This record gives sequence, C-alpha cells and structure tokens, in this order.
Amino acid sequence: MISRRDYLKLSLAAGAALSVSPRLLWAEDRQLEPIIRAIPASGERLPAVGLGSSATFAEVARSEDVEALREVFLAMREHGGTVFDTAPAYGASEEVAGRLAAELGITEELFWATKVNVAGRGGGSADPAAARAQIATSFERIGKRPLDLIQVHNLGDVPVQLGLLKELREAQRVRYIGVTTTFERQYDQLERIVAEEPLDFIGIDYAIDNRDMEQRILPMAQDRGIGVLVYAPFGRTRLWNRVRGHELPDWAADFDAHSWGQFFLKFVLSHPAVTVATPATSRPRHMVDNMGAALGRLPDDAMRERMVAHLEGL
Repeated sequence: MISRRDYLKLSLAAGAALSVSPRLLWAEDRQLEPIIRAIPASGERLPAVGLGSSATFAEVARSEDVEALREVFLAMREHGGTVFDTAPAYGASEEVAGRLAAELGITEELFWATKVNVAGRGGGSADPAAARAQIATSFERIGKRPLDLIQVHNLGDVPVQLGLLKELREAQRVRYIGVTTTFERQYDQLERIVAEEPLDFIGIDYAIDNRDMEQRILPMAQDRGIGVLVYAPFGRTRLWNRVRGHELPDWAADFDAHSWGQFFLKFVLSHPAVTVATPATSRPRHMVDNMGAALGRLPDDAMRERMVAHLEGL
C-alpha cells in the first residue's frame, strides 16, 4: 500500500521536472490500495492506469528532444504503472518508446500493447505480407519476446490481420490479441467481432461523456471474458474544455479523486468491464496525476450518476 508520504517521496524521486502540485496529493495521510485488474483470459494482473502514445506523446516523439518522454516513463514506473499502448500509426511513438525503454532498462518490465493495420482507407484489403512486415518492425522496435499484446487497429481487414495474430498467438510469439476502434461508425462491426472471435482484448473509446459502450460492448466483453483497454478517457480535449474554470467538487474526495483528471479516470475505471485506461500524455506531471487515479476508492453506481449529472450541469 502507498501512503501520501510515500507518494510524495516517489514524486520527488522521479525528478525535479515533475514539479508535483499539492493538488495532486492526498489531503489525508492514510493508506490507499492500488487498483489492480486481472486480464480475463489469464488472470494476469495489471495496474489499472497506463500510458498511451497518440496525441501529444506522438507530437513530442516526432521532435528532436524527447527528454520529456523519458521523464514520463520514469514517472509511470515510479508510481507502479506498466501498461504502454502504442501503434505504428502513431508516427515515431513506437520507435522512440522502444529506444527509451531500452535505455532505461525497463523493456521487460512493461506490458507492451501495439497494433497492426496495413488495410487501405475506407475498409480496403490488407496485404498479408505487408502486415507481417509491419509486425516484424514492431518486434524490432520494442525488443520484447514474446510481445504482450497486438491488436488490429481500427478494425482494418479483420479476417486477414486477426488471422495473422491468431497464428502468432498459437506460435507463442504474442501473448494476447485483440481489435480496436474509436469510431462510432464501427461499433456494429465491433459488436459482431466480439460475439464471434476468440479475443483476449479490445481497445475502445470510453469517457464520462461518451458512454455508448456501456449499453453494448462493455457488457459483451465482460460476459465473454475479454479484457478492455480504454482510450481517450478525457475525450481527447473535450472534457478539459468543459471543466475549464470550474473547481473540482469537494465530494470527489469520497472516492479519492483530487484532480479533474482523476475524476474522469476513476469514472472509467469504476466500470467492472474495464481492465486498464491508457491516457496519452507527454508531461511527467500529468503522468503522476493519472497514476493517482489508480489508487484508493472508486465511485459506486449512485456516485457515477452524481458525477454524470454534475458534469452535465457545468
């Protein structure tokens, strides 16, 4: 268990670049249990908050100075995180992350989730040779054998590309496989795939103001024993724009949320089907804040309704 005092020590140990605000720490000096989730397919346990590498992470990865991303990785590991989600489609993210993890000596400690998609835009066919080549590049960039998780990105030619992933899983070159989408127009297709395919994971968009998955996909994943990675738990920038200028309600402390980021993440994590949320960030300070959501209590159903109503009233 991690106390406020220990949390502060870890924050300071992660480097001066973190500049942790007292708002990110707990007002009470008491023990907070880490939130750990089991992968349904195996029982393997993962910290409930990880790191994504789209958006600002990808922007920094394209630059010449990636020191901030090194600090982000240090912050995640110092605060118990292991899950890192990336994709070849995120520009330099996968390559830069693989290099930084190797330099830091944490490649084997991380749970690597990457993706494959060489299908053409608009649902075109995937060339199996090109898909294999893309996967081989991911293996080289990441440097972990076997890879933890590869998913078909945005449901690109699932019969071909998921078929390749099944072969890799059978050969024990990949431990888990799945599919992802963050596009509403693909939800019907995702529902069919979840119902028909032997998936270990799905990756979806889900947030306090984007709850369509609660009615369809999340119950199916839970029933079929499929793990769920959540992308865009902040609605990309949508939720930040909504709460700008508004103070966090005092009652958020009842479920150990001490920032708007933790408020949003704890809502997502309080759904029992969710395995890990992987918000993307390029700022170490935000990584520390995000990891704070993986500690302590979660809102119950009544509190979730109160959270939605409060947000809708802003």
